[in-house]
Amino acid sequence: MKKETIGMFGGKFLIVHKGHVHAMRKAAAMVDKLYLIVTYNVMFEREVYFHKSKIAPIAVEQRLRWWHEITKELDNVHVYAIEETNIKKNADTHIDVGTNAYSQAHANAEPDWQSCADRIKALIRKPIDFIFSSEPSYSDYFDDLYPKTKHIVIDADRKLYPISASQLRRDGAIEYWDMLPDAVKPCFVKSVVIVGTESTGKTTLAKNLAHRYDTCYVEEAGRKFYEEINAEIVLLEDFPQIAYEHKYHERQARKTANKVYFVDTEAITTQFFSMAYLGIRQSVLDEIAELQDYDLWLFLETDIEWVGDGLRSFGEVQVRDKNNQFLKSLLNEFGVRYQIISGNYDDRYDKATDYIDKLLTK
Repeated sequence: MKKETIGMFGGKFLIVHKGHVHAMRKAAAMVDKLYLIVTYNVMFEREVYFHKSKIAPIAVEQRLRWWHEITKELDNVHVYAIEETNIKKNADTHIDVGTNAYSQAHANAEPDWQSCADRIKALIRKPIDFIFSSEPSYSDYFDDLYPKTKHIVIDADRKLYPISASQLRRDGAIEYWDMLPDAVKPCFVKSVVIVGTESTGKTTLAKNLAHRYDTCYVEEAGRKFYEEINAEIVLLEDFPQIAYEHKYHERQARKTANKVYFVDTEAITTQFFSMAYLGIRQSVLDEIAELQDYDLWLFLETDIEWVGDGLRSFGEVQVRDKNNQFLKSLLNEFGVRYQIISGNYDDRYDKATDYIDKLLTK
């Protein structure tokens, strides 16, 4: 019987990029079973890898989810996490991290590579025939830690995918968007929500912005809800249903968005309409609103003409002004920092794109 070949491909994967995926697939094709090991050391990562990074620290659970999704159709790939322990640092020591040498002068400790290797061997419990990486310089480490294992280097010059995790942390994920796997993109896509009372141009602006940035938008769920039932009668249970449906479509939009996506209305505005139409504040809508986390809020003022469409009810100037202030008070209550957009439709579009361009480049 032919001996089963065992391979190991490991790293912290902060962030997983297409170069990692390419190496993993090449490795998986060369062995009967590939163990993909995500190593993690929370404090060390914060102090070294994410020092001055444009990206917030990435939990190991998130990295595992990425890899499970990426490898879901590869039956011979098995994904695990191994926690690294620390040893007392040597102030003069430098350790290679990806393609850069990071000084450990300000770190509290350095990883104990021997202990980590022992844990990996205990997990696999079989002789490891091959270790895969994209770093020729790792051979000395692997010779010491895995003396009976052959180190195979894949695309060391990064010709196919000229990217590294350190570049992504330094410059931000948006800068190298095309180098991110589809499973990773939703974690870094930017969300822009457009809010306002009736007839302030939310839908028009969301559509125009989606076209400008070649991406998708989430339409207002409430309008679609009442159009589908062909009724203007408002019931208490409508609003949570509208909010839930809206969140579902937001989640779907994150999966297909190109760097940014736009949202027409959200749970605080849905709460506003529940109070405006029925005089009832619903705790479930507050709970949904507490979970929201948009990157940019655009508040559209009421300084454009109100247009009746059969579903709108608050066209009087005084009522519009009152509702406008009330919605702002709700947003303030939730601690939302929003940018006010006013003027004609063209002015609103220009002001919105200024804010969005800054969001995508900061």
